[in-house]
Amino acid sequence: MTLIFAETALMPDGWARDVLIELTGGRIASVIAGAAKRPDAMGVGVLLPAPVNLHSHAFQRAMAGLTEARGAGEQDSFWTWRDLMYRFLDQLTPDDVEAIAGQVMVEMAEAGYAAVAEFHYLHHAPRGVPYADLAEMSARIAAAAGATGLGLTLLPVLYAQGGCDGRALAGGQLRFGNDRDGFGRLWQAAARAVAGLPDDTVLGVAPHSLRAVSPEDLAFAAGLAPDRPIHIHLAEQLAEVDEVLAHRAARPVEWLMANQAVDARWCLIHATQMTPAETDALARSKAVAGLCPITEANLGDGIFDGVRHLGAGGRFGVGSDSNVRIALAEELRLLEYSQRLRDRGRACLATAEQSSGRVLYAGAVAGGAQAAGRISGAIRVGDWADLVALDAGSPTLDGLKGDTILDAWIFAGDDRLVRDVWSAGRHIVKDGAHVARDAVAARFGKVLARLRAAL
Repeated sequence: MTLIFAETALMPDGWARDVLIELTGGRIASVIAGAAKRPDAMGVGVLLPAPVNLHSHAFQRAMAGLTEARGAGEQDSFWTWRDLMYRFLDQLTPDDVEAIAGQVMVEMAEAGYAAVAEFHYLHHAPRGVPYADLAEMSARIAAAAGATGLGLTLLPVLYAQGGCDGRALAGGQLRFGNDRDGFGRLWQAAARAVAGLPDDTVLGVAPHSLRAVSPEDLAFAAGLAPDRPIHIHLAEQLAEVDEVLAHRAARPVEWLMANQAVDARWCLIHATQMTPAETDALARSKAVAGLCPITEANLGDGIFDGVRHLGAGGRFGVGSDSNVRIALAEELRLLEYSQRLRDRGRACLATAEQSSGRVLYAGAVAGGAQAAGRISGAIRVGDWADLVALDAGSPTLDGLKGDTILDAWIFAGDDRLVRDVWSAGRHIVKDGAHVARDAVAARFGKVLARLRAAL
């Protein structure tokens, strides 16, 4: 049993003072507001439910900062970045991937995330040669989660073709590729790979995109795990929209809604290229819009229409995608700022009842939990104890109350205000540092040095 006493806590129905929380078996066993502090309870200033990072490609963290030079005689874009990423892939071994994933998970925890939904498509050795264990790479992601204590929703990715025309995979894509039979066997092997992790672990499925799977592949993936989370990249780039429109006579979101029973288990990643009608349809479906504002800005994807989506009752969460920078507060800040830049206004996502920070944070917590299939998202009895404590004594937060705490953290502070994080009751960040930071960073540093020397 663990006891936490929070001077201020964000509860499902709003802010509360003097909250005593009991954790048992990784879950929240009791919550008492207006309680007396007990000597055997750990005291914190501000306690919040901790979100899930709902979209990550862990291995791309090792590329951060290496793709910012413009190519000779061309305008860089998502597609030129992708070519560089494919060449980078040739260098990665299973040991590398485990070390990089460990570093990513430490940084996520220190930013305030309690769990990650890893969109995992690096399955094979270079040139597409399968490992003896089809889930070798999945096992390395699982090992990193086990070593860092971060909660994991593993999403093995089905990647079957090079485009909507069905062309064969080539180059770096070969490390991702599977037909339906091969992917079914890989998915079962991935289930075995995560079997030894704690009970809060979830296995979902991810058809990569409408470009990378045929309609038959998509139906297969959706049926493979009918009660599990299903994630898909969708409508990220204009060229993708044009390709899908040319081959399937409909825009990506329009086509998906017409051809799949999109519901609350779905997470549509990016969706930055939608018409108003598609945005409304996404909101009605109860699926989660998986937003990655830092990566979307870095790759020039475009701006998600958050004002319309939230106005229609839509759900969203945030992720770090390419992991060029892992910063929870910054993801939320950039989401709001992108709306302000587009609409030339302020507090675009705020409501009459809740501030910008509250709308952003509460939405990301609820949407991330839903997208990950994780019983979390609130300081609530029965949920996994996914919690984050902020430094209430810092100059940024000192003396603030209610929603202004979140506003100050997101818009005036940064993730250095994160003091403690619990993932399903595992106390993985203490006094601002992950408990395994030094060992994980040392391993990551050696891998990074070798990779950079090889590029």
